[in-house]
Amino acid sequence: MIGHLTRRRPAAAPSGSRPNGAPSRGGVAAHLVGVVHLYRQAGEDIVGLRGIDLDVEAGETLALLGPSGMGKTTVLRLIAGVMTASAGVVRIGDADLRRLRPSDRRALRAGEIGYIVQGTAANVLPFATTLENLWFAQHGARTLGRVPPWHPAELLELLGLLSLAHVRVVQMPRGVQQLVAVANGIASGPRLLLADEPTAQLTTSSAFTVMQLLLRINAELGTTIVMVTHDPTMAALFPRVVTIRDGRVGADALHGTEYAVVDGSGSVQLPPDVLDTLPPNTRVRVVRREGGVELLSPGWELGAGWELGAGREPRPGREP
Repeated sequence: MIGHLTRRRPAAAPSGSRPNGAPSRGGVAAHLVGVVHLYRQAGEDIVGLRGIDLDVEAGETLALLGPSGMGKTTVLRLIAGVMTASAGVVRIGDADLRRLRPSDRRALRAGEIGYIVQGTAANVLPFATTLENLWFAQHGARTLGRVPPWHPAELLELLGLLSLAHVRVVQMPRGVQQLVAVANGIASGPRLLLADEPTAQLTTSSAFTVMQLLLRINAELGTTIVMVTHDPTMAALFPRVVTIRDGRVGADALHGTEYAVVDGSGSVQLPPDVLDTLPPNTRVRVVRREGGVELLSPGWELGAGWELGAGREPRPGREP
């Protein structure tokens, strides 16, 4: 059972401890503008991202959804500052990551960004206890003079993991290990938490427990959370789901309603079922309507056409 997370109220630091006062609170925004990323494979340049435009507001929870190889993890790594975009802007709060020195990006991760990479083993010290894991996760913030918002034992109590404080992580079931990984991710009190497939390879029950913890962290602390997943069921637990297709933003869903997105170049990725109706190189006419636009395409038989409008089903028989 996960315990109830509560905000720590600012208080005067006792003499000799917490010299910098109360920690930063709430979330921080992340913005990607025209982001392109290339990588080398077999001696050739491969385009991983093809002009991503994405705004994540402070305190928002967002799931990046899509099959493997579409660019979801690349987006997360660029936001974390562990990779540098080939072109475009990646901004965390007021910081333009491409303009920061590597040491400044490391400092940002140590204090403001929590990053849970894919796979439990990479996020924990398996032969250390849970308490030792959290202490180590807070170490980077302490070396920068930041005061973590809680002591390790206090955080474990809030998460309902205090009974595991002195248990080595390697002795725990996989689902519990992932809870420790999430706790490590928020141990230093980051304003942005990035989680790459945090429910992968977990049982359904353990996956929902991890999601419950992420949502509670956002609700109680205001932390901005961006999660990568290929599981639509897990993604749907977040109020906003952005689908990545072929290195672009393919769709943006709010509370279950999916929208196509116009990117910075004016391009729109149509849903796959619409592409079956409008294959590549189909000519369409853009018709401006009050409150939106429609795409009108000539039909293939007897002059029949298809009308695609905001909130409308395709209707055969309409002339372009």
